[in-house]
Amino acid sequence: MTERPHKRLDAWRHAMELVEMTYEMTRKFAKTEQFGLTGQMRRAAVSIPTNIAEGAARQTVKEALQFYFIARGSLSELDTLTELSCRVGVASKDESEQLSREMGRVSSLLQGLITHNQGRPER
Repeated sequence: MTERPHKRLDAWRHAMELVEMTYEMTRKFAKTEQFGLTGQMRRAAVSIPTNIAEGAARQTVKEALQFYFIARGSLSELDTLTELSCRVGVASKDESEQLSREMGRVSSLLQGLITHNQGRPER
């Protein structure tokens, strides 16, 4: 089987690392947060690489961009939830900052992917 197109994207690879980091961080949250911040953060994090993958598999530039924009929205959601988890005391400042740095990397790579695709002619 050939390698899927999304697996060649740095944005997807770093987004996968971001999911792993999010799971590691939320694993330490209180059990009372299992259906609150833990679940929301994990869903937002998982949405990022899955939407990048779906965008990479689409046939048209317009369709691909739609999924990349959704991934960018999920990244903003995760950023907000990460800050909130720190503010309410369920995550440490150090863990939140580490996750924020990786979100910055993913954001830059995702923006590059969006910019690249916006410059491509429609197929």
